[in-house]
Amino acid sequence: DETLSTAFTGIERNERVIELDRKQPEFTLTLEEYLNNTVTRGRMNKGKKHYEEYNDLLLKISNEFSVQPRFILALWGIETSFGKFTGSFNVIRSLSTLSHDLRRRDFFTDELINALTIIDQGHIEASEMMGSWAGAMGQNQFMPSSFLNYATDFDSDKRKDIWTTLSDVFASTANYLSQSGWNDNETWGREVEILNPINDEFITTSAKNINVQKKLIEWKKLGVINLDGTNLPQKDIDAYLVYPEGIDGKKYLVYSNFKTLMKWNRSLFFGISVGTLSDMIEYY
Repeated sequence: DETLSTAFTGIERNERVIELDRKQPEFTLTLEEYLNNTVTRGRMNKGKKHYEEYNDLLLKISNEFSVQPRFILALWGIETSFGKFTGSFNVIRSLSTLSHDLRRRDFFTDELINALTIIDQGHIEASEMMGSWAGAMGQNQFMPSSFLNYATDFDSDKRKDIWTTLSDVFASTANYLSQSGWNDNETWGREVEILNPINDEFITTSAKNINVQKKLIEWKKLGVINLDGTNLPQKDIDAYLVYPEGIDGKKYLVYSNFKTLMKWNRSLFFGISVGTLSDMIEYY
């Protein structure tokens, strides 16, 4: 009763949330525009700096959850620019508005109940539960359902704090990937060139349907090479050929970890940007 009374005090419909729900600009960007926005040299440099600054913590979390630090950093960087932009919307108000709306009422009603559960468990006060217009919260932008499933109290203070406690932020991200099938013996994928025409049935163009897998050696026989013209690695790895913008756009060979990134955000552009930034932080 106390949680409900406190959380809903003064709650009114937020018209800005409805406006943003009806017009989401990321769906109109090309891949090049998307990458120019998300994978910048400045973000790479900040990622490298944070890698050095939090190296001990990242390695400890990496060892516990079997997730490479560069992917934790890349997700942190792309989701909130390393915690700088976590959202200025009251989550309860946003989710109440979207729950009241008709477009995806059931989904947002469930997320509203999940958010109230988080408050009731004592992880955060309702007035401090800030996030995106759609209810994604904290420095890793978890929806409330993701919080309940994956958020981690790494510093053992009895609060899962993805808003201000970096150990909890990093561990929660790593736990999400780990529980979703991450393999720390593999990377995410690579941009490639195609020497010969590829049968359309082997090509993935949608995040909803990444299911035609072949070994790297098989892709090599079909004329797939590295972007620099060299041969693909001689490794026994399943890979998927992805054309995020069709036959005239960039082409990528992606691995099972890329499919795990799709569980975080079902967007080919998003997965490519996370993978690209992780490579830049680690290797460039």
